[in-house]
Amino acid sequence: MGWFCGRPSCISIPEGPEVSQCPSLFSSKPAASLPSKGPRADGRQRDQVDVRPVFVRCGLVSQAKGSAYIEAGSTKLMCCVYGPREIERKDETDMTCGRLVTDMRFAPFSCLERGAWIQGSQEKDLSLMLQESLQPAVRLNKYPRSQIEVNVMVLESSGSVLAHAVTCASLALADAGIEMYDLVLGCSVRQDGASYVVDPSRAEESRRSSVGRENEGGLTIAFLPSLNQISGLESDGEMTEETLTAAVRTCIEGCYKLYPVVQQALCKAVRRAAPPPSES
Repeated sequence: MGWFCGRPSCISIPEGPEVSQCPSLFSSKPAASLPSKGPRADGRQRDQVDVRPVFVRCGLVSQAKGSAYIEAGSTKLMCCVYGPREIERKDETDMTCGRLVTDMRFAPFSCLERGAWIQGSQEKDLSLMLQESLQPAVRLNKYPRSQIEVNVMVLESSGSVLAHAVTCASLALADAGIEMYDLVLGCSVRQDGASYVVDPSRAEESRRSSVGRENEGGLTIAFLPSLNQISGLESDGEMTEETLTAAVRTCIEGCYKLYPVVQQALCKAVRRAAPPPSES
């Protein structure tokens, strides 16, 4: 056992563990080994709107104006909303409309390969897509000369990060009392030839077929369920027009499946924040 006493000359470095494990034991299986037919690795079905079970909670961060936490499988995200507050730079002030600022980052421990706290190019692209997805739903005209800050932290990345970030940020905005036209829900689809998977995991997103197939790619949408409008769409790969249209409809159906869970979480947050009834 290592020990320490008050004198500088009596410092002993603590001993390390007697047994250690090889890091390769914790690495995931190669994406190419995933089957292209039959049930998925987590038991969900292919070619069906089968999303992962979702846990949602609002109002967890007391220092923020609004906050939300979402957990879908092993994907975990936290969002905090600050403001509206006055814009520091006067040259960016809009007298008729407010400003929405988004910042999305991955925690260093969120991925298989440890990252840095400095925001990379992927995080900047995701922050921009998040802003474009949320902005049509926020009534920025109600907050002139002000800015609303949305900060999303990915605690664990296990697929469909952008879609769940959209949902989590929308919940945090609603928890902060920001006026919105509607909630914004996100859903993703991964197309693999004639088959597709909804709410793909990290391994399913990174999978690439060894045979050159058509209709391979991914799609993520941001959807306003009450208004039945799409506020954001991001896709990659190559898909035909018919496949892309079908994927959009599938994502919309996935958003409607998520809608009751989000509504219930907001109702619980309102009940917790409401003052107790006065005794007459």
